[in-house]
Amino acid sequence: MIGFFIVLLVILSSIFAPLIAPADPNQANRPNRLQPPGTPGHIFGTDQHGRDLFSRVVFGSRISIFVGLVTVIIAGTIGTVVGLFSGYFGKWLDSVIMRLVDVWLSFPFILLALIINAILGMGLRNVVITLIITGWVIFARLVRGEVLALKNLDYIQAAKALGQSELKVIFFHILPNVFTPIIIISSLQISQIIIAEATISFLGFGVQPPTAAWGNMLSDGRNFLFNAWWMATFPGLALAFTALGLNLFGDWLRDTLDPKISK
Repeated sequence: MIGFFIVLLVILSSIFAPLIAPADPNQANRPNRLQPPGTPGHIFGTDQHGRDLFSRVVFGSRISIFVGLVTVIIAGTIGTVVGLFSGYFGKWLDSVIMRLVDVWLSFPFILLALIINAILGMGLRNVVITLIITGWVIFARLVRGEVLALKNLDYIQAAKALGQSELKVIFFHILPNVFTPIIIISSLQISQIIIAEATISFLGFGVQPPTAAWGNMLSDGRNFLFNAWWMATFPGLALAFTALGLNLFGDWLRDTLDPKISK
């Protein structure tokens, strides 16, 4: 429940950011720069350009939630379709796909994302494309394993005996029975995607200033750790609590939805 409420809080803050934020997150105010937390009108203080830090943290949640959801939806769809066909048809198709997945997974996730993003260029769109390219393999391998366990069960053989097409068997009989693990892994993957986006932005390849994103806010704050600690602390806490909430929520989904786990 703690994880659920953290996730709910982040989602609501991203949706209602214009109503919650007391100021324009990109509006500079040089005379007001580096004000500490608790300054009237600036609960989290201000950054090196005099921008309200609380407003920037709130608007930064929009980037994180958008990237996490869009990436997982698209990468999950691609990986699910690939995994379904790989597991169901097997033979040479399964061998080719799984060798590709093995090669993809042999690279560290963040390193591969950074390499692809450096090739594609900077910006939010390219960050999403990068994370989709690196993220689909997790879903493909998971779904493929589930399909291998399901395709020889009696109800699948009965559907084939009744003359149903291969595509109908895959999408109407097998797919509904792999939704539960897909939902569970999706909730856990959103956390990893959000951290990956923040890492890419922190290193300067992702969302570019002055757009508020937790990663580039952390990058700005590292130069002021000793005289303006709040610039890195509050975006870092937002990122940490969001990742924690998503992981707790994902664990709860697994415990609740997985029939293999004894209640």
